Amino acid sequence: MYKIPKSQLKEERAAYIFLIPWIIGMMVFFAYPFLNSLWLAFTNSRLRGGDFIGFDNFIRMFTRDANFQKSLLVTTRYALVGIPLKLIFALALALALKKGATFFRTSFYIPSLIGSSVAVAVMWRQLFAREGIVSQALSVFGVEPRAWLGMPEHALNILIILAVWQFGSSMVIFIAGLKNIPGELYEAARIDGAGPLRMFKSITLPMLSSVIQFNLVLQLIGGFQVFTQGYVITRGGPMNETLFTVQNIYQEAFEGIRMGYASAMSWILFLVVASIALLIFASSRFWVFHTSEG
Repeated sequence: MYKIPKSQLKEERAAYIFLIPWIIGMMVFFAYPFLNSLWLAFTNSRLRGGDFIGFDNFIRMFTRDANFQKSLLVTTRYALVGIPLKLIFALALALALKKGATFFRTSFYIPSLIGSSVAVAVMWRQLFAREGIVSQALSVFGVEPRAWLGMPEHALNILIILAVWQFGSSMVIFIAGLKNIPGELYEAARIDGAGPLRMFKSITLPMLSSVIQFNLVLQLIGGFQVFTQGYVITRGGPMNETLFTVQNIYQEAFEGIRMGYASAMSWILFLVVASIALLIFASSRFWVFHTSEG
């Protein structure tokens, strides 16, 4: 019978000892809040306590809460429009900056670091104010100054522009993926007479498909969790046209003090994001190219 060496047992014991702080942190800051929010979702808890009410919170969401339905629609539109535009823009810049241009790569990456900050949100609000730079620039072409963020038909699109501006992290990931594409493939394509568009379609996109999938899922999660932009720039207005789901959850939990209802909303958002992510992974066999496949 095989016996585990004492030295290996000591190493395993030491590994578990070093893992204890991480395990405690995971239980305190992740597992307990996760399970507690699931329980609260089925209660009418306000700040503490609360009675079990079954699925009443979820029924209310989809039958009587117009704000929740509106916020989910706004968030979905924000994600479905903003994320593809951001990835297209990031890929275009990655192709242009693949070789060299370290200064420009760094410059384009900076918005991803500060784009979700309150300072940038305040700056964005000032840019599109009635007396802001955007109105002043458009006045040269005869467009009257207006409060762009106060117009329901434009407010969400302005926040989408801010999201697209934060393309730097996706661009860096695309650049790393482009550098891993073998140059021999492009050389063989040139010998066969393929042009740039043909090589992009037949080589770049297939070889970059797994990176596109990674960026898509990453940006999807971030897109559905947007909060600062809507809360600071527009406060969800005008007419709830920029009321994002996370902002709505925040208002229910910390302004309305309805923790049970806010927890139920959080779980619906979680299920929506998880479902879309699973759909992306399930469909990947039709459009993601894996070099390891035989």
